[in-house]
Amino acid sequence: MIKLENISKVYRTKEIETLALDNINFDVREGEFVSIMGPSGCGKSTMLNIIGLLDEPDKGNIHLDKQEILTYEDKKTARMRNQLVGFIFQSFHLIKELNIYDNVELPLIYRKTPSAERKKRVLEALEKVGLTNRMSHYPGQLSGGQCQRAAIARAIAGNPKIILADEPTGNLDSKIGHEVVDILADLNKKGTTIVMVTHDEMLAKSTHRIVRLFDGRLVG
Repeated sequence: MIKLENISKVYRTKEIETLALDNINFDVREGEFVSIMGPSGCGKSTMLNIIGLLDEPDKGNIHLDKQEILTYEDKKTARMRNQLVGFIFQSFHLIKELNIYDNVELPLIYRKTPSAERKKRVLEALEKVGLTNRMSHYPGQLSGGQCQRAAIARAIAGNPKIILADEPTGNLDSKIGHEVVDILADLNKKGTTIVMVTHDEMLAKSTHRIVRLFDGRLVG
């Protein structure tokens, strides 16, 4: 489902070059739930962004769903990112001026999903995360755990084959964090491939496999 071959990424400023990823080779099988761990600044989020086609490597090849990514600038790649991948972020990235229903619906509008189908998918996604009774609320009216559930609903409303979660429990207490990972585990059992960046060793151990990064290199 995911294959990175000899991926390297360097961030440059006028004063310094920072090697974010160094010759990464990484595979995720369809239906796996994989954790990426490592210290801050080791390249975890960069690796996730490259998998999700939000960032472009300086070297190497990427395959998603058996398709090689040749360019990051064409409409095919944007469409592939929009339809194949769902993103969950530590800081939720909900739009505060929109209620929860509208936040979850927004990516489907960008995909030009018909109105009736949008409604069906949004309600199904909110039901999966237990937020049907909060759909008219705004992010500022919800707890952190509820906001993260809403972010998960937004990610899964498009039925993506892959979910990329960047520290999805980082702003939550341990109890709520485990509830969030339980939701992801349930999605994984139903066939969704998940790659999760986390600092929490206990949560990582509940996934199928742990991959560790250090200074931009895979170490285990």
